Amino acid sequence: MATVSLCMIVRNEEDVLGRCLESVKDIVDEIIIVDTGSTDRTKEIAGRFTNTVYDFPWIDDFSAARNFSFSKATMDYQMWLDADDVIEEEDRKKFQQMKEELDGNTDVVMMPYQVAFDQKGNPTMTYYRERLLKRSRRFLWQGAVHEVITPAGTILYGKAAVCHRKLHPSDPDRNLKIYETMKEHGGITDPRHQFYYARELFYHGRYEEAAAMFLTFLEEGRGWIENNISACLDLSHCYARMGKREEALQALFRSFRYDLPRPELCCEAGKWFMEQGGSDKGNLKQAVYWYLRAKDQKTNEESGAFVNPDCSDFIPDIQLCVCYDRLGEREKALEYHEKSKKKKPDHPAVLFNEAYFAGKGM
Repeated sequence: MATVSLCMIVRNEEDVLGRCLESVKDIVDEIIIVDTGSTDRTKEIAGRFTNTVYDFPWIDDFSAARNFSFSKATMDYQMWLDADDVIEEEDRKKFQQMKEELDGNTDVVMMPYQVAFDQKGNPTMTYYRERLLKRSRRFLWQGAVHEVITPAGTILYGKAAVCHRKLHPSDPDRNLKIYETMKEHGGITDPRHQFYYARELFYHGRYEEAAAMFLTFLEEGRGWIENNISACLDLSHCYARMGKREEALQALFRSFRYDLPRPELCCEAGKWFMEQGGSDKGNLKQAVYWYLRAKDQKTNEESGAFVNPDCSDFIPDIQLCVCYDRLGEREKALEYHEKSKKKKPDHPAVLFNEAYFAGKGM
C-alpha cells in the first residue's frame, strides 16, 4: 500500500483547519503544515494533529510556499489540500481503497474537486485536479497564483472527491494584487496567467479590461483547450455586463472552435435567446434547441473541464418548461416540469411552477 504525505500551506485558518485535518487524519500517513504568517490560533490547531509545523515567510508566491511544503515530505506520494477542503466519509473510503491499490507505478493521481454546492449540498461545479504526486518524480508547483503542477507520466483518475467548503471569503483583492504586481514587473505573458488575470478583472467588475485580456489570451492561441472554452464563456459574460448582446452570443459560439458544444455553453445560448425574444416564437424555438442540446451533450469530466452537472439536466428542464409554456405547448411544459421536480423537488423555481400548473388545473 502506498503512503501519503499531506502537505498544506495555511494562514489564519483557525475556523476551518481543524475540520480539514479531522477529515483526513486517518487516511494519510504524514501531515506537514507550512504557516505563512498566521496571527490567530492556526498553528496551535495544527499542532494537535502533527508535530511537523513550519514557518515560511509570505512572498506573494503560492508555488514557493507549496514547493517548500513538498520538500518536507517523506512518504511515497505528496498530497495537497487547502484549509477549507474536506474529504467526506464515502470519499474517505474510496481514498483508502485507492491507497491500497496504488502499486508505485502511478506518477499522478487526479481527483474530483467539488468547489460549489446547492442548498442541499449537492455539487454544482466539479473538475479534476492533480492531487497526489509521486515524491520521487520531484514535481514542482508553478505560478505565483493559481499555481499548478502539470501532470506527467502515468496518470490515474481516482474517484475520491475533495470538497472545497468555505466558511468565510478569502481576501477578494489578494490574487488581483499579485497579478498587478506581475504586470508591473515584466507583464503577463504566460497563457495560464492571462486567463486567470482576466478572470480576476471580471470578478472585480472591470469588464472592458477583462474582455481585452480574454481576447488576448484566445487570439494568441497558446491556451489549454479547457481554459479556451471557459474563456469564451467568461468573455460572453463580460460582453453581457457591458450591454453588448451580439458580441456575447458570438463569444459563446467561438467556443465551438475548440470542442463539441458543452452543456454550460448550450445553456447560456438558450438563456440568450430566451432573453432576446420574450414571447417571440422564433427566439423561443431557438432557446428550446439549445436547451435540448445541453441535455444531449456529455462532458468528459476527466478532461479537466469545469463541469456544472445542473447544466445537463436540471437547468435545461426548468427552462424548457418555461419555453414550451410560452409556446403554448402545455403538455410538454408539464413534462419538463416533472423532470425538474424529480431532480430538485424543493427548488423555489420548481415550487413556483408546481403552483402555476395547479392553478391551470394540470
